[in-house]
Amino acid sequence: MRTPIVAGNWKMHLTPEEARAWLVEFHQSMPEVPSGVEAVVLPAFPLIPVVAERARESGLEVGSQDVSAHRWGAYTGEVSAWQLVGLGARYAVVGHSERRQYWGETSALISEKARRAAEAGLTPIVCVGEPLEVRSAGEAESYVVDQMLGSLEGLAVSDPDRLVIAYEPVWAIGTGRSATPEDAEAMSVALREALARRFEPDFAGRVRILYGGSVKVENFAAIMAKPNVDGGLVGGASLRAEAFAALARLAGSGL
Repeated sequence: MRTPIVAGNWKMHLTPEEARAWLVEFHQSMPEVPSGVEAVVLPAFPLIPVVAERARESGLEVGSQDVSAHRWGAYTGEVSAWQLVGLGARYAVVGHSERRQYWGETSALISEKARRAAEAGLTPIVCVGEPLEVRSAGEAESYVVDQMLGSLEGLAVSDPDRLVIAYEPVWAIGTGRSATPEDAEAMSVALREALARRFEPDFAGRVRILYGGSVKVENFAAIMAKPNVDGGLVGGASLRAEAFAALARLAGSGL
């Protein structure tokens, strides 16, 4: 049985004061995250200790939006996986499409970040997804599978609970457009089959695969109802504590 996850990517939003207010509002909406679901907040680096102070009183977990490929050293502006663990993080996103697009991150670099995260005890959330021109050409599945396998190169994980894949079609991120539940399921199946070849069938069957891309309360239930989709990587909707709580309820409802 795969435990569903709802992960809220705050991106470069919220001040410390706003983050504290969000946590108060979330706790009022949901004093405790439902059993059988994980709700993870992914704030900007400076907000991680602010969120970690109060997150667990509601059963929230904390993660980061990125992590350095380096363990330690003279890498100005970088943040080590071990530093993140020390701040209370349990998850780290790697390979988000904005990192790939704006910073030119390659799958080879992302695989290094995933390895550092896993070594430190963080669970990497490895993001993959295709641009519109690739989907229009009918090449989405092969493109995304290749991207995932490249981003997992060299990663050694024995526990499938310690690896999360997030499928985010680039054309659906922040655009108001969303892949259909059938699109999300088809890609999740393709990714799970590739994971079975990369690891083994039992392992692949237990890895959580999330959908991301304009996730909101109105479309989440239909997406979560698909058997190979195990939750959501949520952007804009996660900035509203009440909406994020509603998504966590949907994920924990068993649909």
